[in-house]
Amino acid sequence: MPSLWKFGGLTPLKLTRLAIKKIGMDELSTRSAALSYYFLLALFPMFLFLISLVGVFAGPELRGSIISAFGRLAPGSSSQLVNSVINQTFRSSTGIKLAAGILGALWAASGGMSAVVTSLNVIYRTPETRPWWKQKLTILGLTIALALLIIVALVLVLYGGRIGQLIAEHVGLGSVFKALWQVLHWAVSFAAMFLSYALIYYFAPNLEERHWHWVSPGAAAGVGLWLLASVGFRIYLHFFNSYSATYGSLGAVIILMLWLYITGLAILVGGEINWVIENEDKNRAVFETKLHQIEAQMKAA
Repeated sequence: MPSLWKFGGLTPLKLTRLAIKKIGMDELSTRSAALSYYFLLALFPMFLFLISLVGVFAGPELRGSIISAFGRLAPGSSSQLVNSVINQTFRSSTGIKLAAGILGALWAASGGMSAVVTSLNVIYRTPETRPWWKQKLTILGLTIALALLIIVALVLVLYGGRIGQLIAEHVGLGSVFKALWQVLHWAVSFAAMFLSYALIYYFAPNLEERHWHWVSPGAAAGVGLWLLASVGFRIYLHFFNSYSATYGSLGAVIILMLWLYITGLAILVGGEINWVIENEDKNRAVFETKLHQIEAQMKAA
């Protein structure tokens, strides 16, 4: 299988045109809206699990850091909604809520991942033929793996400096390692994001032949689209935040849904780009095979 970074022999402009055409055919805008609904259902049960876990084992300093970090992730006034839910959860963290959070998070988040699997099957034009138990295990495995990657990325963002300091003191590398770690821990956080996309594109669609790509063009486009759209959305809300004024307290929910819509769209667009490249490679291989057969027949004649 040729490298995806050869774009199947397409120019970047041609690849973009084909991807936009396929995005319209597969109705990704509608599917991303459905994903935002499932993501919203999965979001707060996941918070309940993670925050209850921290509330049982962690101190006030870590709690404050996590509240602040989650608030920065969500754009605009939706961060206040997220902070409110997290604070309320912290005040009443118990072992029972932790157990309920695990079940609720897995159930709700698996629903969101199931929608991602269905959408990627449509993108890759493949029917779902896996047994229900195998599909469910795949969905639960992806859900748990992505949750762990999110935790790793969050811990590195929050405590990357402290971790680097402890490593430097233990190894004895001094200030040079500390300066290098400031760059390295952000690189590891981005690597966790790319690994999340790689896992989704490898395991989610029901493909007969799978190829692992650590960083694919679709993953790069998806991460880039999500970062650009999130930053642009934040800038827009900073200057033109009319949702709260128009919709009142519902404005935070609408902003959060739009941000989750962008997240789902970024995942699906990346899948479309990978499919266009892989499909072009397959068509080229079929054409070359037929050409060789014709040439062989002509020589034999």
